Formats: sequence, structure tokens, C-alpha cells
Amino acid sequence: MKRRRHNHNYCLPNCENKDRLSDLPNCLLLHILSFLNAERVVRTCILSKRWNNLWKSLPVLRLGSVKNSNHFMSKILSCRDSSATLHTLDFHRCAIRKPGQVKRIIKHAISHNVRHLDIYLKGRFERFPHCLFSCGSLTSLKLSVFLPTIFDKRVFFPNSLNLPALTSLSLRSFTFLVGDDGRVEPFSALNKLNSLIINKCEVMGAKILGISSATLVNLTIVTSDRAATAYFGFELSAPSLSTFNFTVLPFRKLCQSNGNLSMVKHVSIKVKYWFDLTDGNTPFVLLNWLVELANIKSLTLTSSTLKVLSHAPDLLKSEFSSLCNMESLKVKKKFNSPLPDGLVEFLLQNSPSAEVNIVDY
Repeated sequence: MKRRRHNHNYCLPNCENKDRLSDLPNCLLLHILSFLNAERVVRTCILSKRWNNLWKSLPVLRLGSVKNSNHFMSKILSCRDSSATLHTLDFHRCAIRKPGQVKRIIKHAISHNVRHLDIYLKGRFERFPHCLFSCGSLTSLKLSVFLPTIFDKRVFFPNSLNLPALTSLSLRSFTFLVGDDGRVEPFSALNKLNSLIINKCEVMGAKILGISSATLVNLTIVTSDRAATAYFGFELSAPSLSTFNFTVLPFRKLCQSNGNLSMVKHVSIKVKYWFDLTDGNTPFVLLNWLVELANIKSLTLTSSTLKVLSHAPDLLKSEFSSLCNMESLKVKKKFNSPLPDGLVEFLLQNSPSAEVNIVDY
């Protein structure tokens, strides 16, 4: 029998010069282009007449640091289709020479009903436009600011927000200003907030940051050791809170929860061991916080957190009435780093059947 020879380099009749990509509908092409940064998207206009104006209707705009970036951003804003909705703006800049240009981009996005904003700024920038914090279309907002210490400046976060559609908020390196009562509560008006991340922010005067939300489900807090103003306390009023992640650098106060941690189901705590232990109450504050976590199902701790807890005198001899419903306990430790004796067993005394997982990192 003769073996039939197969030729894989074939094409269908009349398709030798067919541009299949350009034959796709606009909505699909725009979806593909939405994964590219703006500079690459604009370059597609040279492909053919089909692509010449396509980028002008792109609903996703990813702007970064490019050569002659100020000129490029001015042109891309002026050339966009004014009737096209801008759903997402991803704006990362590592060198800010013209703060006014940054504000113009943000205002453009807001005027075109932006839903998702991810802004990362590094350089001399002090204030966002007021319209950013009263945008009715925003559902997701991520703001990160990094000011060189030589400027001795801070970016202040407003004490009140008018973002009725916002469900996700992430803040990094902001400063909160307290009122006459020594506290600030900027999130209480966010009636749809589901997820909140507060990363290395500070409160002027080392006072109280109130987190009050009936809809909040996921909360992540990472404290900063930048200065004494970073050492502030928390007051939580979030009855729907389910997941709580807490990474703590040196601090003076852990948390005042007013009983609102009882509904939390998943908790992760990371405390630096070089934390100031001169205050003998610190381990007990951490212990009392664990007591409030009465109904959690999963708990993740670091070995340094256990070391802080081990400084409580006669801890292993005391009765522990919490963590009765815990189903899993994970301990993260550095390679070959021993765990404090008896601490894991102490946490498991009311949930002996919980799964234990000790991992190196």
C-alpha cells in the first residue's frame, strides 16, 4: 500500500491574502486590544484602513511611562472618540512633571463614565481632583501614591466620599485627617462597599480610623512604620465582614472591634517580631483580639505572630474559650525556624479536630 502524503501547508480556496483578524467584529477587536498598553494600541492604526480609527473607541485605556509621555497622553485624549465610553483606566506613572496632566486624564475618564480606576503615581503629586471622589459610575477604585521623602509631603484622603456604585476600594500611602473628636471615618457613606484594602496609610496625630460598613465582606490592613503618625487604632463596625487579613509592622494599638469580629470566618495575621514589646500589654491585646474571633473557620498566622503571643506570662496555663469552630490552622514560618513551644496546641484546645498545616516561606 502506498502511504498517502499529507501536506499541512494548505489553505482554503481564495484565502491566500485573506486578513482574517481584520474581519472580526469591532467588539471582539476592541476586547483584544484592551489587554495592550495604549502606546501599542495606537500603533495598530498603521495596519490598514480597517484599523485606522479603531483605537479611538477603546473602552480600556492603559497608560504608563513612555517617551514624550506628556505629549502622547495629550494627543490620545484629544483624538479619542468623544462619544465612546471609557470603562477602565489603568494609569501608572513613575515620574510626574506635570500634575495638571494627571488631573486632566482623571477628569477625562470620569466624564466618560469610567467604572474601574487603577492609578499608581510616584513623584511630586499632592492632590487628586475633587470629582474623583464623587463619581457616580465608579465600581472599583485603586489608588497608590509614592512621594519621595525629600519632599516631606503627604497626600491626604478626603473625610467624606460620594461614590454610590463603589464596591471595591484599595488605598496605599495616604494620610487621613482626624476631626475634633480624634477620629476619622471616611467609608461610612459607601453603601455598596464589598472589599477594602488599606495599605501603609497613616492617621495624623496617631488617632482612630473608623471602618464602618454594613456591606463590607473582605478587609485587608497593612500598617506602616513610616513615622509615629502611622501608629493608629482601628474601630470596626462591619457586621457582614467574612475575611480579614492583617499585616502589622510596629504599632501601638491593634484593633477596637466593638464585638464586630464575631462574624468573621477567615483570618490571616502577620506581626513582625521586632515589634516593640516594651509594653507588656501588647501580647494580651493580641490574645483578646483572638478571643473576639469566636466563629472563625480558618486561621493563618506567622511564626513571628506566635512569638509575640508567647510573651504573655503563664499563657499556656490560662483557659482559652475561643476558636471553637475552627476547621483549619495554617502557620507560616521561615525555613528551619522553630515555633514557640505549646502555642499551636494552645490555639487548638477548643477545636482538636482542625486541620493543621505548617509551611515554610
